[in-house]
Amino acid sequence: MGLIVVLVFVGVFTLIAMPLVAAGSGAAHQTKRIHATLDTALATESPELREQIVNLRKSNQLSTIPWLNRSLLKFELAPRLRTLLHQADLDWNAGSLLAGSGLCFAVPAYILYLRYGTLLLPLLVGLLLGAAPFLWVLHKRSKRLATFQEALPEALDLMVSALRAGHSLIAAMGMAARECADPIGCELKTCFEEQNYGLELKTALDNLIHRVPLQELRIVSTAILIQKESGGNLAEVLDKTSYIIRESFRLKRQIATHSAQGRMTGWILTFLPVVLGIAMYFVNPVMMSILWTTPIGIKLLYVSGGLVVVGGLVIRQIIKGIDV
Repeated sequence: MGLIVVLVFVGVFTLIAMPLVAAGSGAAHQTKRIHATLDTALATESPELREQIVNLRKSNQLSTIPWLNRSLLKFELAPRLRTLLHQADLDWNAGSLLAGSGLCFAVPAYILYLRYGTLLLPLLVGLLLGAAPFLWVLHKRSKRLATFQEALPEALDLMVSALRAGHSLIAAMGMAARECADPIGCELKTCFEEQNYGLELKTALDNLIHRVPLQELRIVSTAILIQKESGGNLAEVLDKTSYIIRESFRLKRQIATHSAQGRMTGWILTFLPVVLGIAMYFVNPVMMSILWTTPIGIKLLYVSGGLVVVGGLVIRQIIKGIDV
C-alpha cells in the first residue's frame, strides 16, 4: 500500500511539475534571447537592431487570446480602438471590447430568436446591446475630454504664473502636471516626461494632441510652437490663449442655452414613435404583433424605422446649424 501511495504521488508530481519546468525553461530561453539581442544592439549602430529594441520596449498586447491578438495586429482597427480606450481612461484592450460587444449581440439575439422565432426583433435588440460597450466607451471618452477642456484654462494660468516667476516652459509644464488633477495632470505629466527623455517639444506636443484631440489644446500647442520659432513673451501668449478659451466656453454655453428647446424637441420627436409603439403593445398585444408577424407589417417596420432615423438626422443637422 505504501509503495502504491508513493508511486501515485510521484506520478501526480510528475504530471504537475513537467509543464511548469517546460514553461520555466521556455521563459528562461526567451529571457536569454532578449538579453543577447539587447547586448548585440548596444554594441553596434545597426538600424535594424535598434528597431528591435524599440519593438521590445513598445510591444502592446491587444488581447489575451493569442489568435485574436494576431488577428487584431493585422488590421488598422486595433490602434484606433486602443487610442479610444486610452482617451476614455479604461483599463481594457481592443480584444476585450470586441469580445464583449460580440457577446452582447449574440446572446440576447439568440435568446429572443428562440423565444419569438423571428429575425427582425432579435437583430434590432442584438445590434442595440452589441453597440452598448462602444457607446459606453464613447461616453467615458467625451466625459473625460470635457473635464480636460474645463480644466485647461486653470492649467494655463499655473504655467503663466510659473513663467513669470522665471521658470522655463518645461518646468512650468511639470509644475502644472503636479498641481492639476486628472485627466489634465496625467497627460501633462506624460508630455513633461517625454521631453525629459529627449523628445523634441513639437513631437511631445503632437503626441499630447493625439491623446487629447481638442481644438483648444491645438490652439495652445500652436501658440507655443510659434513663440518658440519667432520669440516673444510666452507668458503673455499663454495668458491671452487662456482668455480666448474661457470666452469660447462662455459663447458655447450661451449657444447651448438658446438651442436647448430645439434639442429637446428633436429627442422627443425621435423617440415618440418607439415609446408609443411599446405602450400600444402593452395595451393590445394582438394588434401590435401584426407588425412583425405579417409581411406587410415587417415592411412597414422597415420603412418607419428608416424614416425615424432620417428625421432624427435632419433635426440634428438643423440644431447644428443653429449652434454654428
